[in-house]
Amino acid sequence: MKTREEALSYGLTFPYTYQEAPFHDPNWQLIRVKPSKKAFLWSYEKDGQICLNLKCDPEWRDFWRRTYDAVIPGYHQNKEHWNTVILDGSIPDDDVKRMIAESYDLVTDSPTRRIYEAVKRIPQGKVATYGQVAAMAGNPKMSRAVGNALHKNPDFENIPCYRVVNSKGELADEYVFGGAGVQQNLLEADGIVVQNGKVDLGKFGMDINNI
Repeated sequence: MKTREEALSYGLTFPYTYQEAPFHDPNWQLIRVKPSKKAFLWSYEKDGQICLNLKCDPEWRDFWRRTYDAVIPGYHQNKEHWNTVILDGSIPDDDVKRMIAESYDLVTDSPTRRIYEAVKRIPQGKVATYGQVAAMAGNPKMSRAVGNALHKNPDFENIPCYRVVNSKGELADEYVFGGAGVQQNLLEADGIVVQNGKVDLGKFGMDINNI
């Protein structure tokens, strides 16, 4: 991704978004979210390069800056919460898109983000069902969304998706964790007993009413 048009077009694929040039300067083009009008993608040209300002979680801010020279502290914005991404072609499209998506999630009440925060609350030695995670994320009916979100887990070390099982205590399909036995091994390392591909929810299930 090297052009402003590509970045803006991708930003507009997210729900309830619109483009605006609020400073009476065509160099600054923003993508905002309705109805809050919060901007999650700022685009502008500086020193002959197209740049994007994107909101970032402090946990990921320094990771992106260390990984790519073209990611620097946010230009003209709070450098604790914003990064500037220089579209010089050095960053793979998938990672640019991921940073844009993270920025969108941070300025919206994203169900995906709420799901990840809920999974972080599952303590070591316990599991939660998809339905319980959905309830903790604010909507008990979005169990399917929980599964979709966890399959795209961007931060496996901090979002322990292996602690999520189905309503019967059964583990996920082997491919989800990259191979046979991976989820079981991770659960057993937590001190959870797995028998015949299942966890005893009565013993190891999380009580979400006491969190």
